[in-house]
Amino acid sequence: MKKQLARRPRLHIALVYNGDRQTVPDRPDDRGSTADLRAMIRQMAKALRKVGYKVTVVPLARDLFAFQRRLRRLMPDVVFNQYDDMVHGALYEMRLPVLVRMMGFSITGSPALALGLTRYKYMTASLLQGAGIRIPSCTEIVERLSDIEKRHWPFPLIVQPSQEHAGTGLDRDSVVYSRKALREKTRTILREYQQPVLIQSFLSGREFNVGVVGGRRLRAMPLAEVDYSQLPPEIPPIMSYAAKFIESSEEYKKTSVICPAVVEPDLAREIITTALRAFRAVGGWGYGRVDIRLDNEGRPCVLEVNCNPCLEDGYGLARQAAQAGISYPRLLQMIVKAALEGLPYDADVPMI
Repeated sequence: MKKQLARRPRLHIALVYNGDRQTVPDRPDDRGSTADLRAMIRQMAKALRKVGYKVTVVPLARDLFAFQRRLRRLMPDVVFNQYDDMVHGALYEMRLPVLVRMMGFSITGSPALALGLTRYKYMTASLLQGAGIRIPSCTEIVERLSDIEKRHWPFPLIVQPSQEHAGTGLDRDSVVYSRKALREKTRTILREYQQPVLIQSFLSGREFNVGVVGGRRLRAMPLAEVDYSQLPPEIPPIMSYAAKFIESSEEYKKTSVICPAVVEPDLAREIITTALRAFRAVGGWGYGRVDIRLDNEGRPCVLEVNCNPCLEDGYGLARQAAQAGISYPRLLQMIVKAALEGLPYDADVPMI
């Protein structure tokens, strides 16, 4: 009688997301709503189970001690981090990886330092520029309205909150062509978001998204290009919150993504090289997206480095991965494997 081989235990994944329900009520047409988030989490759990993982969905709301106790009971092999801040100015998403690593668990995506750094857009831009990576010219941060009068501004400019993400604070008034408009937009952001204002030269060239996946061996996905050609002239060609999430808006309806993008080979290589350098420079790990726009001379400039971007099936990184022949479950599996590979120089010293 043949000896039966012992079955390898399934890896246990704790899929963590922001379960706070005490936030501002969602608009029915907002694809960035908490209902859409929960639908994506169910979708991810199903895909992870499809590749053989045991999955426990763990919401994290306002009881941190209960969350810690539950993680200790579950003892997962990997925490799949899908925690995202929902309150303007909140910086809790950078703290979850610290907590999880101090408890001794592996976690997907970028470490706390990278998540925190990339939420401070001006700091990220300064670091990239120091590393020799091109960013939009005239990148400045303004903390007081009076600072507007102290500088010379080469218009047009794009004006946005310096610590938000997902297009928050970007709208039809974000591209300005005069000092008066700059002053008004800056005043609005300082008042509504209670944070410094990032001001940069507005680049009108082509815009690309570069998805990246992996740990020590980082792989770029096929390029995606944002197509603003159908927008009317009164709406600026930018990836605003409305363009990303508000289904009823003209921005959403008339902004599309071409994937794979049609790009000359030399330019494609330069865009990908720039994106990989930027992701490594901020300490990104596991998966990410780098947004790039061409300047007036056709040179790639980094707009933003997105650590732990949205993983909804059929959109963003998942759409780019599909063009590379990587299924949605396989993409999530690659992200888990990067977490198990672990960051270099990250000693595993659990404290509890």
